[in-house]
Amino acid sequence: MKRIGLLSDTHGYWDDRYTKYFSECDEIWHAGDFGSSEIADRLSALKPLRGVFGNIDGHDLRMRFSEKYRFKCEEVEVLMKHIGGYPGHYDPSIRGSIFARPPKLFISGHSHILKVVYDKTLGCLHINPGAAGISGFHKVRTLVRFTIDGTEIKDLEVIELGEKRNC
Repeated sequence: MKRIGLLSDTHGYWDDRYTKYFSECDEIWHAGDFGSSEIADRLSALKPLRGVFGNIDGHDLRMRFSEKYRFKCEEVEVLMKHIGGYPGHYDPSIRGSIFARPPKLFISGHSHILKVVYDKTLGCLHINPGAAGISGFHKVRTLVRFTIDGTEIKDLEVIELGEKRNC
């Protein structure tokens, strides 16, 4: 069983509450737009870090993370890509991969919109954790935590970090 802390679109912004909310997690996953290597370094100092680079990430982060990341966590195949779209509206850059070999869990970021949707066509859960940083049009900063236990994805929690203006 693994407890996962998931965030995206930090855009170089660090919140000390990441430490609090991810302290009980086994791994941290970042769905792109870290914004700085310092964010990746600080997250990886807390827990093992998996991630993908986003469209704003520079060369240093692109050397460290890939654009697309497929891996297994417990018995769940996971596919992560920063710009991924949503069920019924997948981004063309991921459509081929996701339809050719559907994962059980698809993680994306980019939109700054928190969304958890089950794609019945692919038998795939899609999670976009929204945005944890202060850059962008979103009003409330969010994180997600969940558990992967064998083949089961459960205990999903949405954590609101507050409105951007309160940072």
